[in-house]
Amino acid sequence: MKPYTAAMAAAVVALGLALPLPAQAADPDRVVARVGDTEITLGHVIGLMARLPAQYQQLPDQVLFDGIVEQLVEQTAVAEARSEPFPRRLQIDLDNSRRELLVNDTLAAVIDAALSEEALQALYAERYLDAEPAREFNAAHILVQTEEEAEALRQELRDGADFAELARQHSADPGSAQNGGELGWFQAGQMVAPFEAAVMALEAGTISDPVESQFGWHLIQLNESRLAEAPQFDQVRDTLAQELQQQAVMDHIAEARAAVEVEVMTDGIDPATIRDQTLLAD
Repeated sequence: MKPYTAAMAAAVVALGLALPLPAQAADPDRVVARVGDTEITLGHVIGLMARLPAQYQQLPDQVLFDGIVEQLVEQTAVAEARSEPFPRRLQIDLDNSRRELLVNDTLAAVIDAALSEEALQALYAERYLDAEPAREFNAAHILVQTEEEAEALRQELRDGADFAELARQHSADPGSAQNGGELGWFQAGQMVAPFEAAVMALEAGTISDPVESQFGWHLIQLNESRLAEAPQFDQVRDTLAQELQQQAVMDHIAEARAAVEVEVMTDGIDPATIRDQTLLAD
């Protein structure tokens, strides 16, 4: 072979070695390591990657890949050295962890199925478009600790005293006192029951007699009321999504519980027992 031809052949071989090999199709069942008789697959690597803290997930892919494979090899080597029967505490932790993983995965799927755009739009229509508009109230109050104080201030108001000024001087509610007792706009269900009932009984521009709640005694002035406008869909989308999620989860749990026979046998157990970790010792 002539020197020129040999040199060319060597160059071709060298070039071939320098070029990256074609990437193999990703297969989660592909074995990436073997520890004794235990196989570690690409799926195991991907699964562990998803559970890493965010700061680790920012590392370069090659660093992450190699590091995760090595971690799984080390974990498998250590785990394979253990033999059953396991200590009671370990077995209980394994039972609880398995149950938790199964429940979390199941409920995640339930939530995904519940959060369709159609379901969100339907709930929005039910809450805000089809329902009668809620009434909003704009009020101010003066909060004092005794009925006698409230009666005395009510008399001052009858004599022409300024409500806002009395609130600044006497109200025990620091959040509203500096604003002359103003509470802004609120709807039914946002105030304690006695306060809400008194507000709804007032005409705009009038002041209540003393009203008792768990916070003390109130004098309430209703400034005005109005029918609330329906919020835009995007404004309440997150709230509606949370409601759908919670309802879907509660419904699924109720259905799962109803499908099996449940017998709770806790009579005679001291609740303080849950703090006694020595009971898990072998």
